[in-house]
Amino acid sequence: MARLRGPGGCPWDREQTFDTIKPYTLEETYEVLEAIDNRDWPELTGELGDLLLQVLFYSQMANEEGHFSVDDVLDRLSNKLVDRHPHVFGDVKADTPVEVLRNWEALKAEEKKKRLAAGAGEKPKQADDADGVADQSVLAGVSSKMPALMEAYKLSSRAAHVGFDWPEMEGLFAKLEEETAELREELKAVPMLPLKGRSLGTGIAGSGKPRVPPELRERLEDEVGDMFFVLVNIARFLALDPESALRKTNRKFKRRFQWMEERLRASGRAPQQASMDELEALWQEAKRQEKPA
Repeated sequence: MARLRGPGGCPWDREQTFDTIKPYTLEETYEVLEAIDNRDWPELTGELGDLLLQVLFYSQMANEEGHFSVDDVLDRLSNKLVDRHPHVFGDVKADTPVEVLRNWEALKAEEKKKRLAAGAGEKPKQADDADGVADQSVLAGVSSKMPALMEAYKLSSRAAHVGFDWPEMEGLFAKLEEETAELREELKAVPMLPLKGRSLGTGIAGSGKPRVPPELRERLEDEVGDMFFVLVNIARFLALDPESALRKTNRKFKRRFQWMEERLRASGRAPQQASMDELEALWQEAKRQEKPA
């Protein structure tokens, strides 16, 4: 990496910056996840190498600017693993994953206090954070840049660790019914609401968009967001990753829809040329095709 970035190295690599590399980091991360979902181990080998390259790239650029080196990155990771696993490298007792996570969060909070006390890692205070309240929150450190489902999962997990959680899963289903009822109530105000039995949009996936006033659209967005948040918590209760679950459903939908397209193409037609009843029949057939005999 140093040679690629150095004199006589690669022109493309030499002109990269932290900001220009960021999109590749995100792309490589998702490619790693896809290889895992596909259980494609040879592909995963290459994708992990590509992801590691991102770490090396950032470390080399930081080294050139005098900030840190890849050795510093690895030293800090090694120290963190030792410090946050006192039940392995020390005398702390933690016999269950729940106890491990509780200790982990407590240690992270303690580390942050020490950094702030030492004047390191401080962030500029926001206008609504004059007293540094956000830095003291159990939700501090959950990035708003990550995918929304992942952020919701982490936020609710952090809150659950301090006792702010549903005592049992049935409460989540009750909450989902409550949020569904609130959305249905807001939908009563949607102008030109379609006839019973039809969606707000058109086509098999409801691709059209109803024309609603901005204020009403914002309320609808809030209610749909609340429903998503409850669903994320259901996934958390089941120890499932909502991001992974939705990715798999996306692929399943894509696979089945493309199977439908192939069947229609064989008869010289496209989906928009078929009736809704025919599309639904094809969809059910696509589902049956995937079931084991």
